[in-house]
Amino acid sequence: MTWWLWPKSLAARTAAVLLPGLALVQIAGLTIHTLDRIDIQRIAQARDLGLRIVPIYRAIAAAEPAERPSVLAELHVPPMMTATLANGPPLAPPPAFPPAQQGMFRIGSTSAGLADPRLRWREQLLYREPGTSQILYAFHLPLDGWLHISAEPDPVRPWHSPWFLTAFLLMTATAALLTLWTVRRLTAPVRVLAAAAETLGRDVYAAPLPEDGPTETATAAAAFNTMAARIRRFVGDRTEMLTAIGHDLRTPITRLKLRAEFIDDEDLRARMLADLDEMETMVAATLAFGRDSRVTEPVSQVDLAELMRTILDEAGDAHPTLAHRLSYHGEPHATVRARPVALKRAMANLVANALVYGGSAHVTVSPPADGAVQVTVEDDGPGIPAGELERVFEPFHRLEQSRNRETGGVGLGLPIARNMLRAHGGDVVLSNRPEGGLRAVVTLPV
Repeated sequence: MTWWLWPKSLAARTAAVLLPGLALVQIAGLTIHTLDRIDIQRIAQARDLGLRIVPIYRAIAAAEPAERPSVLAELHVPPMMTATLANGPPLAPPPAFPPAQQGMFRIGSTSAGLADPRLRWREQLLYREPGTSQILYAFHLPLDGWLHISAEPDPVRPWHSPWFLTAFLLMTATAALLTLWTVRRLTAPVRVLAAAAETLGRDVYAAPLPEDGPTETATAAAAFNTMAARIRRFVGDRTEMLTAIGHDLRTPITRLKLRAEFIDDEDLRARMLADLDEMETMVAATLAFGRDSRVTEPVSQVDLAELMRTILDEAGDAHPTLAHRLSYHGEPHATVRARPVALKRAMANLVANALVYGGSAHVTVSPPADGAVQVTVEDDGPGIPAGELERVFEPFHRLEQSRNRETGGVGLGLPIARNMLRAHGGDVVLSNRPEGGLRAVVTLPV
């Protein structure tokens, strides 16, 4: 359960660690602030109690013992406070004050302004009433008797500030937003690097990353650009080698075709010319494959629906006997950003593959969904074995027996189509239809 709740992205994980840490720091700071305010308020309570108790004590201590009851009756005792005369300390004294608070609430004779020694108390006892916040003061009067004063201090209110909650929430929200902003800024280069890697996987000639920002980010961008350059050089070298081999083979093939014309045996001459024609076709396809890998056509807006209808019309003109087995369904218009010539060739290869080997081509353009549009090309042919659905995308891999045809071409149509579609950020997937035939599903970003 904990694993499923743990965020997936680096930014979310960093925020998930920093925000609770920020909350703990805020709680710790709030706790320290609260304890300090409680101590300050208790000191203020003790001082306030002293200011209210000392006048009562002074008036009683200055009177004769016989006159003290009448003096006490005439005194104004503040609210939440009671004063009584007794012959001694409390008979059942309540628990004494905690030692840490004894000095805080005890009243000193000097601080009380009792300069006359005759007015000073002989003893001062301090108790707290059990179960309440009341404080009991017991003063042994100068001549005789005791004065008991019970007082209830004002309650401690550490949050008794009209702006405290607002300031605390504003400070917390500001710190949280600053944390989230910082996390997003720090993890932005990772997202840019991931997007660049995805783009490089589709197009090795994608623009390089800017090598700016912090040292770590610039170093990572430079390393990525170096890797991309090496990949481009590797792919270019292999493509150039393939194209050069195909180009160099054209001359000896032409010479062999000329020499084959001098063979007297017509049957042998026909077979040799057929083999040479097939080799020439393979060389031409190889050259086209290499040429398509190097072309960098500009990207523009393309109406995919209109493009597919054009491809079907051209296929009908090229195969008039199968024109009635071509059909289009779906959206009247679907715009994508693509390289028009490259996209047309990729889709034309799929339509030609369906028409030549399946005897029909039914194209469906679905409405855009989740930022992508799907094009389905189906045929009514025999399909291909499930184990060969991915192998047919390998260059020069042919399935003429499984596709029930005398020849399977040179085996570059589907590889070229997939390479071009992936260079556009899309892909093509093959599957067999339950009712028979092959289905090619193309996905392209809108």
